[in-house]
Amino acid sequence: MTINTIDQFIARQTLVSVTPDATIRMACLFLNRHNVGALPVLENDMLKGIISERDVIRRCICEPGALDAMRVEDIMSTNPVTVRRSSTLAEAATLMRKGCFRHLPVVDDEGRAVGMLSLRDIPTEYRLMSEQRDAHHMGAEPA
Repeated sequence: MTINTIDQFIARQTLVSVTPDATIRMACLFLNRHNVGALPVLENDMLKGIISERDVIRRCICEPGALDAMRVEDIMSTNPVTVRRSSTLAEAATLMRKGCFRHLPVVDDEGRAVGMLSLRDIPTEYRLMSEQRDAHHMGAEPA
């Protein structure tokens, strides 16, 4: 079966998330345990932000005691760009490439988080299609 839509992709995954008041240590444990690079930050199923490995490294790893003292809400990225579950993988690839994102929360029509998409989840052919489509619209040759 060829997966074309995000909805088809997220049907195969379990959403792992953290709450804004979780410690950074707890978020790191979840990132490691589930082998993911970012987690959606949810409050009552609503997306409040996203926390990534990069956030942890850049904002708190050098601060003594930060892993236990700081909360996810202290370092998470708020109002992240999202993609609808009905979107295509090529559309998600375009959003990720244009925004220089490696992770993209997936939401339903009510804005509830239903999944998380990583750049590594998107097959190479979709990324190439996205680049070619953009190059065509700009009148340039794809790289």
